[in-house]
Amino acid sequence: MSVTEFTLPSNLAPGPLPHIPDNLTLPQFILDAWHPNRPVNTHLNPVLIEDSTGRGVGLSELRARTFGLANEMRARWNIGENDVVCIFSPNHVDYPVALWAAHRLGAIVTTANPAYTADELVYQLNLTKASVIFTHSSSLLTAEKAAREAGLTSSRVAVLDSPEGYAGNYSTLDRLVAEGLSKLPTFEERRLNPGEGKTKIALLNFSSGTTGKPKAVAIAHYAVMANVIQMAHYGRATSESSRRYRPGQVVLAALPFYHIYGLIVVMHFYTFVGFSLVIMPKFSLEGLLDDIQRFRINHLLLVPPMIVLLAKNPIVTKYDLASVTMCMSGAAPLSAELTSQYCERIPTSAIGQGYGMTETATTLTFPRIDVKVDTLGSGGQLLAGNICRILKADGKWAGYNEPGELIVKGPTAALCYFNNPEATKETFLYFDGKPDRWVRTGDEVKINEIGEVFVVDRMKEILKVRGFQVAPAELEGHLLGHPDVADCCVVGIPDEYSGEVPLAFVVPSHAAQNRMNSDPQEAIKVKESIVKFVHDHKVHYKRLTGGVEFLDSIPKNPSGKLLRRFLREKAKEILAARTATATSAKSKAKL
Repeated sequence: MSVTEFTLPSNLAPGPLPHIPDNLTLPQFILDAWHPNRPVNTHLNPVLIEDSTGRGVGLSELRARTFGLANEMRARWNIGENDVVCIFSPNHVDYPVALWAAHRLGAIVTTANPAYTADELVYQLNLTKASVIFTHSSSLLTAEKAAREAGLTSSRVAVLDSPEGYAGNYSTLDRLVAEGLSKLPTFEERRLNPGEGKTKIALLNFSSGTTGKPKAVAIAHYAVMANVIQMAHYGRATSESSRRYRPGQVVLAALPFYHIYGLIVVMHFYTFVGFSLVIMPKFSLEGLLDDIQRFRINHLLLVPPMIVLLAKNPIVTKYDLASVTMCMSGAAPLSAELTSQYCERIPTSAIGQGYGMTETATTLTFPRIDVKVDTLGSGGQLLAGNICRILKADGKWAGYNEPGELIVKGPTAALCYFNNPEATKETFLYFDGKPDRWVRTGDEVKINEIGEVFVVDRMKEILKVRGFQVAPAELEGHLLGHPDVADCCVVGIPDEYSGEVPLAFVVPSHAAQNRMNSDPQEAIKVKESIVKFVHDHKVHYKRLTGGVEFLDSIPKNPSGKLLRRFLREKAKEILAARTATATSAKSKAKL
């Protein structure tokens, strides 16, 4: 069978993909080493800027703080080779310090969403076997509870920030750094052996699979460096004629660092090309607009719900956004209509999309460098080094502009799902009896002759809520623990702001059905109870924002697999009915 393999056409690439070091850790690559694709920064701008105070952190201070923390982590906790350190915090100016200090010691970092409940954090701590937690004062209560349940003593919890007047029992990162810098070196940082960077785990980032709970994706140091080099190479970062990624500019770090997009693209790539990162702990539209105006931000890296607000909220017109020259959208598709609305609001800005996933250590595509506005609907252009195939529904390989499931190989592929060989076999594939490892994306795409990728649909069952992955199976497993739920199925329904939100179809238990038969008002109480049951145990974007609908039975095939597609169609009918009801109510109100 003939196979079309899609790559960035050679006439559109700035040359072959440069050398990727395979004997360095991430802090050695970002803070210590040189690479020919890294532009020379003559501006002496700070690497990080704390948005609340305006305090800048230069490269020398960043290096010193990273060493000091690593020194104290070894002295205090004996953190070393392949120990796991969890960072459970919103964005903070010392987030990179905690990350790279762990890597200096040969440890692995797992990043956790600070909005997690204690149950969700315990799951991550236990799966990764984390031995230390760096948290934030705003997340400390959850971290305390999770640490106890995971068997970690309070001495192994530290606080990233140092709030004014803080007199808690936990060490702050400032205190740990100071103590580490007051000591002689307690560790000797080793250089990896040639090739070791390809297999040494740097990160355990979580990604939702189609079944069960989120999976820990094992990402090597080499994969992150490869993606940074791919982006710098594609963006002509060292070219005098290309001005998009020149050093001395400012990027807004509003995307969360616990998410692979913020962690690799914002933190690592933009540091590599010499930008200053304005660290925004928690997104709000007013905060974003204020930061753009105060710090004269040039690049925005956002997800579609953020762009919805920029394009449609009237307060945007009150701010000076003329400094913005580039916006990259990722994590979920950006519509052509929204792209056009953004361009009207911020005419100085180019805009394009990137496409990638945790399992590919982020970006497979990047916004085109040769146009101001990418082809509408395009998910970006392939980066050099990525080779793609498209598998059609009939099992044959697709050609140009033919839809099918995207399967990709390249230098950024993750190693595996940590301690989950079954799931690894489902996603990381081998073809033609060759040792090349391919990643099955679960996304239906088309690729044109110039390497632009157009996402048609998501073939796997994952929902994308505000750019975050939500596995229906995880919510279904949780819902079955509610006493009024006999069976259930979760699907997504469209939402203008979030992209889609979860809707639960529920078969009430016999007891619940009897109560509802006796009292019609009981149905409302049962639905509210089910919604609260998810609200109390799951992070905000996993909550049943789409509501609960009762059914007599959940459609399944003879083997018991949920026939989710039937309920997706039913969800569309319900959404249409809700919209019609709301429109009618508005019309009556006007009368």
